[in-house]
Amino acid sequence: MGWPARNCAGTLSSLESRKKHLQSICLQNQLYLLLNSHLFCLLKNEMGLIIFFLCAYIPKTAAGHCKWAEVLKDLEQIKTSKDIDVSLYTANTDEGKECQEPVMRCFFLETKVILQECLIKKCSKTQDVLNIWKNGNASLENNKLNSTTSAKCKECEEYEEKNFTEFIQSFVKVIQKECKH
Repeated sequence: MGWPARNCAGTLSSLESRKKHLQSICLQNQLYLLLNSHLFCLLKNEMGLIIFFLCAYIPKTAAGHCKWAEVLKDLEQIKTSKDIDVSLYTANTDEGKECQEPVMRCFFLETKVILQECLIKKCSKTQDVLNIWKNGNASLENNKLNSTTSAKCKECEEYEEKNFTEFIQSFVKVIQKECKH
């Protein structure tokens, strides 16, 4: 069984978003190095002050973009799907901050179940589900080095199984909560 064809528009949009993000990071890094090596000299003139204020402003604008925005868009695409009929472990949306990462991992793990179901049934939303799974796993892999899981966090299989609609509603709530932080 092969993987579904790539959605060119979604892939291009995702690539453009990532390219802008990387350009922002590169600019921030260059400005940081410039300021770090010549901070006192730069602050004595007008151009130095302009660069200083740009550096102070850019991190705030980059942080304003939620890394889960693409996932949220794809969740909106699949939430009305009629050809996905599975029961999924659904993490609680009100888990404490220390359990946020395991909760996210649980949702993305269960997305793999939805993907398998879609591949078998040839769902109309297979590409959207694949995008959710890929984007989520890429973001979670980037956070893996800094992660520590509290002993009181539940394993995914400890949560109640719910239908697809309830699962997606909870998933959207968790993503939105994460975007607010």
